[in-house]
Amino acid sequence: MADYAKEFGLVYLEGQQPWSVPVDIALPCATQNELDVDAAHQLIANGVKAVAEGANMPTTIEATELFQQAGVLFAPGKAANAGGVATSGLEMAQNAARLGWKAEKVDARLHHIMLDIHHACVEHGGEGEQTNYVQGANIAGL
Repeated sequence: MADYAKEFGLVYLEGQQPWSVPVDIALPCATQNELDVDAAHQLIANGVKAVAEGANMPTTIEATELFQQAGVLFAPGKAANAGGVATSGLEMAQNAARLGWKAEKVDARLHHIMLDIHHACVEHGGEGEQTNYVQGANIAGL
């Protein structure tokens, strides 16, 4: 990993998690509960504006609540990470119909699905200045 970072001019933090680095957007995409309360405090203190989960439950409930209380836009994995499951569904539909769709058709359908998810989250995400995507995804998912 250090060699890759050096080759591309990146900062590699040996033995550390990346959450202490000031960023606008954090994308926890590796494992469950990788973003805990301490990591959330670091990100908030460094001015993070949005967190979008790219894995299954990479943020603890307590950290999620901290982000929401701090006004950080938080996109839960069940909404933000739904593209993989949706694409698998599209693949199954193709296989069942014994069809092969062009990449553009799959991409267009996926784009439509993700827009529908966003609109459902906004519809059910409560009133106020900022959509509560956790609430919206939970209600829409029922």
